[in-house]
Amino acid sequence: MRFISFSVTTLCVALMVSPALAKEKKHEKPMDPQAMMELWKQLGTPGEPHKQFAALAGSWTTTTKEWMEPGKPPMESTGTAEMKMLLDGRFLYQEFNGQMMGQPFNGIGIDAYDNMTKKYMTAWMDSMGTGIFMMEGTASPDGKIITLRGSHPEPGGGKMTHRAIWKLIDDNTQQFDMYGAHHGQKEMKMMEITYTRKQ
Repeated sequence: MRFISFSVTTLCVALMVSPALAKEKKHEKPMDPQAMMELWKQLGTPGEPHKQFAALAGSWTTTTKEWMEPGKPPMESTGTAEMKMLLDGRFLYQEFNGQMMGQPFNGIGIDAYDNMTKKYMTAWMDSMGTGIFMMEGTASPDGKIITLRGSHPEPGGGKMTHRAIWKLIDDNTQQFDMYGAHHGQKEMKMMEITYTRKQ
């Protein structure tokens, strides 16, 4: 119900703002309200990227490698992940359970493809923090490799930048590689998670 109210409110605001924007940009004609409603409907309809997300729904086992320092072997651990689609096939939801740095670790992620911006987006929260980590990016032409970028503040100041490569290898295998750079230093591989579908 809140989603419907938000959508209607957004549409009303858009309809009111469009004529005002048109006055500022006289070369653009105000969009017909019916045409705008149709456009919003199209933008809100799941497409091929969402179908690809839907194919990932199910139960997975995970193998994680973490590199704490360059040149040293990674820590390895196993875990599980449950994935399902939300809101009639619009978003991919993940619940992850495993270990991180030798400690129990639980995380929740929501992945999206925004039809308007043509961008992939992910929001992640877990048991090792109190914030929500956001990334966005694009995919290869076949949609099998998604590259995401984001950053977060670090204790003591500055930001750590991240680059993630999400590979949809086949229906039963996916890999998530995370790279990071502290305060603009050289990027290093920090984590690799291989997902294998439970049979």
